[in-house]
Amino acid sequence: MRFCLALDLRDDPAVMAEYDRYHREVWPEVLEHLRASGIHDMTIWRRENRLVMLIDADPGFAPEQLVIGPGTHPRVKEWETLMASFQQPLPHAEQTAWQPMESVFRLGEQI
Repeated sequence: MRFCLALDLRDDPAVMAEYDRYHREVWPEVLEHLRASGIHDMTIWRRENRLVMLIDADPGFAPEQLVIGPGTHPRVKEWETLMASFQQPLPHAEQTAWQPMESVFRLGEQI
């Protein structure tokens, strides 16, 4: 299954650079958490302060599975808290969280 989500970073060049720096070497515990959640591949793209995340995951995966709970590894919780410090809500979003995007076109479905 494929998912696309969006989120904004705070509109500050230093914040964006720091976010990029952290993502060049994601902590091993975070990578393990993603794999254990059923994610095969994840890509985050950035244009200025807008982020778009593409997730390829097991059938039945739902992005809500990534919500941090009581049994989550402490380093994953630390990572999520750190990343939240860089983020701001998308316009029209009620919270600072990755927002699902709606698929509006698929080439393979129209050929």
